[in-house]
Amino acid sequence: MGKQPHLLVEEGDVESIAIVPGDPGRVDRIADQCTDVETVSENREYKLVNATYEGVPLTICSTGIGGPSAAIALEELANVGVETVLRCGTCGALQSDIEIGDMIVANGAAKEEGTSKRYESAVYPAVPDYGALSALVDAAEANDEAVHVGPIVSDDAFYNESEDFVADWEAANLLAIEMEAATLFALARRKGLRAGAICTVDGNLVEGTQKGADSDDELPAKAKNNVERAITLTLEAVAAL
Repeated sequence: MGKQPHLLVEEGDVESIAIVPGDPGRVDRIADQCTDVETVSENREYKLVNATYEGVPLTICSTGIGGPSAAIALEELANVGVETVLRCGTCGALQSDIEIGDMIVANGAAKEEGTSKRYESAVYPAVPDYGALSALVDAAEANDEAVHVGPIVSDDAFYNESEDFVADWEAANLLAIEMEAATLFALARRKGLRAGAICTVDGNLVEGTQKGADSDDELPAKAKNNVERAITLTLEAVAAL
């Protein structure tokens, strides 16, 4: 397999397990908790770094926002030898008892995005690998984190999440909304890869607290370093896997 056109990597450039945040800036934040950090490529929304955590080599690769760019990243990572992907991201809660700073590990994702449905019917489930899910939950519980395990929804339209949509998702007991997990779960399953996702809550749509709506001083204590804590949990899951 030759060099991939978007990630600009080829076989031998990546490790078998990858953390896939959406934000390229989060790649550096993950790498800051690792050793032996080497930047392999940077192109468009994709930044790819190799590193080591507790003796385990891993790749960190941003996916950009939403299903289309996440699918490109997963396709190309799979082409060059990645076997496990763990999404480390943020989400908006859809249940009133879920607080900013809590962690959510998805055991499935509703396909409100369009990318996965270009690969398969919406009837087919977008679910994580059980081993990946378990590793993320175990890491959260070992660190005494408030972790919620359950189904989430992946949506394409960040600014079109109307009150009717939110009410319907809340009534269905979906825990949170984000933009990439359904695509990653569906594609990983089809390709025989392991996938999992942990997202930290940065707003609550039911309570009316939107992402970025509060200043840091107004956030609960556990929300002030929630991304860093989610990164630690993901890295500990990598070590366990």
